[in-house]
Amino acid sequence: MKPTGKDERLVVNIHEAEYRPWVMENGELHDSSALQLDNSKPMGVGFHIYKMEPGSTTTPHVHTNHEEFLILSGELIENDGTVYREGDLVWLKKGTEHSSTTKTGCTMAVFIETREIEL
Repeated sequence: MKPTGKDERLVVNIHEAEYRPWVMENGELHDSSALQLDNSKPMGVGFHIYKMEPGSTTTPHVHTNHEEFLILSGELIENDGTVYREGDLVWLKKGTEHSSTTKTGCTMAVFIETREIEL
């Protein structure tokens, strides 16, 4: 087996890396940011780390594919009142419509195959 080359691996620390501001479909900045290593995909598609600032709410949206996320820190409250806490691993089915709020701020590891559609 050949060794992994420098151009075949990218390693960053999620606590030290520079996050990019989250830009909504209409071009406005949101109170959140993301760290995504695979830039061949649109921001928020594939695997990424998503940070929401305290008091922020996501734009209501529908999932065009299943979404999975792990709460790394903080707390996330869904529009139906469900509360996710640090360590919760969540799966949302394709077609799910929701928005999420955080009072404390929240960081999560997210995997989603396709872009969401804003409602």
